[in-house]
Amino acid sequence: MQVKIQNVYQVTRDMGRSLGFYRDLLGMKMKFQDGEKWAQLDAQGARFALASPEEAGAAAASATVIVFEVDDLAAARKALESAGAPILATRDMGSHGSTVTSRDPDGNVIQFFAKAAK
Repeated sequence: MQVKIQNVYQVTRDMGRSLGFYRDLLGMKMKFQDGEKWAQLDAQGARFALASPEEAGAAAASATVIVFEVDDLAAARKALESAGAPILATRDMGSHGSTVTSRDPDGNVIQFFAKAAK
């Protein structure tokens, strides 16, 4: 069996606040929105969505960590800090790359990864 990520979603208690973070701060493009229930975004070809707790299946969802690949990790960290998002950890993985770990407005852990320069 072969699998790929079809979609990743975060449960949010405040759709507007979360859209402000993911769409406006991180620059994801809106694909469609179903009121306060669901918002589908495009993260450069990857599917990412926000779901209300009332959306089917979302009430049972637990924490999810999403790793977003970026070209400029320092710029991503600066944008997070400017928005008041906490920096929880950083990690240098040598020739593989580096990460910055933070939280979104609902407290979900998210990571940003940049490949090491060659």
